[in-house]
Amino acid sequence: MIAVVYSGTRFADWKLAEKDQVVANFRTIGINPYFSDEKFIHSLLNKNFSLIENAEKIKKIYFFGAGASSPERKKIIENSLSKFFRHGKVIVEHDLQAAAIATSADEQSIVAIIASGSNAAYFNGKRIKENNYGLGFILGDEGSSNWLGKQLLKNYLNETLPKNFEANFEREYLLDKKQILDRIYKQPHPALFLSSFTDFLQENRENEFAEQLVKQGFNEFFDKYILPLTKKYPDVPVNFAGLVAAGFETWLREVAEQKGININRVVKEPIYNVLDYYSNKN
Repeated sequence: MIAVVYSGTRFADWKLAEKDQVVANFRTIGINPYFSDEKFIHSLLNKNFSLIENAEKIKKIYFFGAGASSPERKKIIENSLSKFFRHGKVIVEHDLQAAAIATSADEQSIVAIIASGSNAAYFNGKRIKENNYGLGFILGDEGSSNWLGKQLLKNYLNETLPKNFEANFEREYLLDKKQILDRIYKQPHPALFLSSFTDFLQENRENEFAEQLVKQGFNEFFDKYILPLTKKYPDVPVNFAGLVAAGFETWLREVAEQKGININRVVKEPIYNVLDYYSNKN
């Protein structure tokens, strides 16, 4: 039996499979080594019945996650999973590697993620080439759920939201300035709080402000991430993965077209294709 995990900061999607058959399929809180230590991860695993029931049977665990971009951070996840899956071999990779496999299989591409966070890189058909884009939810993540939530709250607190949009926001959320600042600066996992507002933008996508905000994020993402890569690797397909990229795909493609870029493929949830990929290799 194998386990494939694809984790952002907000959620982690799990699939357990044996001989091409999915045994269990569920979602947990996201596992990001920037915010989750070994104790937290081990506690999370021990609360899930499907994992407890199948832990002894799983022989390989493929974990792909946001933040798993250095040997030190990968080790946090590897240690936690190895202690829980005592008979399994643990492979930990960055979420960009999963996005590349899901969108490109073994073909070279420029692969991008816009989900709870955002990032992009060149994929040579086997490995992601190192880049300097992963600056996290404070300094980077343009266009992502974190970025969108941050911009939305800044506009709300500065009283620059259009009145109709502000009214919708206040009907949906009972939040004042003190509560918002407390959640961001004093409570744990502010990135989870910021990323939670993407559903609201989806529900209000007919509002002009929502379209302008999402397109602004996409414009910044293309300018800072994609255009430098397309100049360095011309004629290479550009593929996207992630809930934000797929959820606002029409706007994503509009922005790409304005930049002279043709998007080859957009995959909402990479885990399905990644599971197929590794099921065929085991």
